Amino acid sequence: MKKIIILFIVVLNCHFSIGYAQLTIESCQEKAKNNYPLVKQYGLIEQTKEYNLSNANKGYLPQFTLSGKATYQSEVTKIPVTIPGVTIKGLNKDQYQSVLEMNQTIWDGGVIQSQKQLTKTGSEVEKQKNDVDLYTIKDRVNQLYFGILLFEEQLIQNSLLQKELTRNYNQIATYMDNGIANQADLDAIKVEQLNAVQRKTEIDSSRKAYRQMLSALIGEEITEGTTLIKPDTNLQLQSSTINRPELQWYEAQYNNLEIQKKLLNAKNMPKLGLFVQGGYSNPGLNMLKSEFSAYYVGGVRLSWNFGGFYTIKTTANKLKQAKVN
Repeated sequence: MKKIIILFIVVLNCHFSIGYAQLTIESCQEKAKNNYPLVKQYGLIEQTKEYNLSNANKGYLPQFTLSGKATYQSEVTKIPVTIPGVTIKGLNKDQYQSVLEMNQTIWDGGVIQSQKQLTKTGSEVEKQKNDVDLYTIKDRVNQLYFGILLFEEQLIQNSLLQKELTRNYNQIATYMDNGIANQADLDAIKVEQLNAVQRKTEIDSSRKAYRQMLSALIGEEITEGTTLIKPDTNLQLQSSTINRPELQWYEAQYNNLEIQKKLLNAKNMPKLGLFVQGGYSNPGLNMLKSEFSAYYVGGVRLSWNFGGFYTIKTTANKLKQAKVN
């Protein structure tokens, strides 16, 4: 007896849990977003941004270069002086050199900082593009959700229509018994009843199809006992108008182009840095000493590459055109 009571309670709870299951349009939108594979792209975009920022920051670290060379030359430097009793040994025509150089950036014209900003704006563009793609899923959820609500209202209206037709049918049948109406009037009502029943079947079939499609989008089965809560349509329309993701996407693209323009100017600025060279060569710094020796050189280096000025105008025009489009 105790087992029967427990089983009855479990069945009753299941019945009430199924019967009172509810869904809102906001929950459907969130479930569809989480169920869509594209949502995983956000994590990849963020990871890529962090990697690129880390790489850009490494531009401030000292840069080391190791080089070596072996050469043979047809002529070497000679001292055009002859001293009696003194032999001056000339340089070897084969020469060897290995150099380890360290460069430390002091000022790069703002290239590294612009690259970091470009990484952030580029990541934002990708995220906003993702939002645009996901918005189509949200729009699809809205269409299915409101479609289901519309079909349910149509079923209610159809049920009222069938009840009204049944009352009319009974009333016409009474009129026929009293000789007031004829069979044609009764047949006309019967045709309307058949049409109403057929229409109910069509509406119910469409409602079930919409439920199945919405279930596939949100990754959760929507049973017949699940109630879809009617949303505040005015709030939904207002929210959709203000928060269109395309607007944020266009703004992110504009910011990205502005940073590209800033980076373009930074690349054409002079660069200032420190350097230290340590070498082992034959000959060394003392050209008159024809043997292997170690040495070091340190100083400040200023460089300015003017090649970028050849294309800066056309590249800037391309960026300007992209902003217009």
